[in-house]
Amino acid sequence: MADIDDPLRVMSNDTRDVLRRLELEVTRRLDGLLHGDHRGLVPGHGSELGETRRYAPGDDVRRIDWNVTARLSEAHIRQTIAERELQTWLCVDRSPRLAFGTALTEKRELVLAAAAAVGFLTNRDGNRIGAVFAGPGRPHGRTTDGRDEPAAPVIPPRGTRRHLLRILHDISEHPRADGGGVTDLLAALMRLSGVAKRRGLVVVISDFLVESGWEPAMRVLGQRHDVLAIQVTDPREFELPNVGVVVLRDPATGRDREVATQKRKVRDAFAEAAAARQGQIVDELRLARVDHLVLSTDRPWLDDLVRFVVARKHRLERLSARP
Repeated sequence: MADIDDPLRVMSNDTRDVLRRLELEVTRRLDGLLHGDHRGLVPGHGSELGETRRYAPGDDVRRIDWNVTARLSEAHIRQTIAERELQTWLCVDRSPRLAFGTALTEKRELVLAAAAAVGFLTNRDGNRIGAVFAGPGRPHGRTTDGRDEPAAPVIPPRGTRRHLLRILHDISEHPRADGGGVTDLLAALMRLSGVAKRRGLVVVISDFLVESGWEPAMRVLGQRHDVLAIQVTDPREFELPNVGVVVLRDPATGRDREVATQKRKVRDAFAEAAAARQGQIVDELRLARVDHLVLSTDRPWLDDLVRFVVARKHRLERLSARP
């Protein structure tokens, strides 16, 4: 993947305007929610050890320092210092399938918005951010000039704004092309496990309509990192409207298929299969012990993100206050 010295110079005017608007919206709505002990979009206690103090009712018993407690014959807890230098990894699905949307926007634009939100909030304190891109597995994944594209390209983490803009540029300017194959999310997660040596924040952004087999790799990441899975969806992926016979194209294969949406049994079978598939995704992410945020093309994505951050922050505060 070629390096970009000045991402703003090669960006289209539309992409540049979109990123500037995203940065303004994200910092205005979310910046005030993440002060204090935090880890980017996943706020919580830091892991760097600080000073000890006497135990008080309501303190988390898991933070008791037993060595100090035994020496002083009185319970003490070890305070932690919030990590200000956070290493964040984005695992971003760039499949042609994401160029789809029937409401306010396309799923592809939701992917860019989610990546920009994480990036702008992470980059504000000079924290480092890197990216791994998920795409169709070989031999289907090819660049526009016919060369095989790596199954999971990697951008190493850095802490500059220019570096972040390069990542967002690679997401927004990825070519739209049908017939590339089904996304190999497993390859991207395994590649990420290999390069993300230091514990940090991992954000996986996809619609999870990918090749099966990614679940064990997600569980491994959930054990080693704070993981947030952001799923982008469209309402037509769960329910077909009654619009007669329509021709649907599979972006993974490029093949067309006629669907008789006027038939009730066809619509019911589609809705049932979609609900089962979504339930399986939710169950697998819960089993992996990762946070799950769903963004939909028919809702303001920033409102969903704000609600997620606030709810998770309150949940962590309740857990830390529980004796």
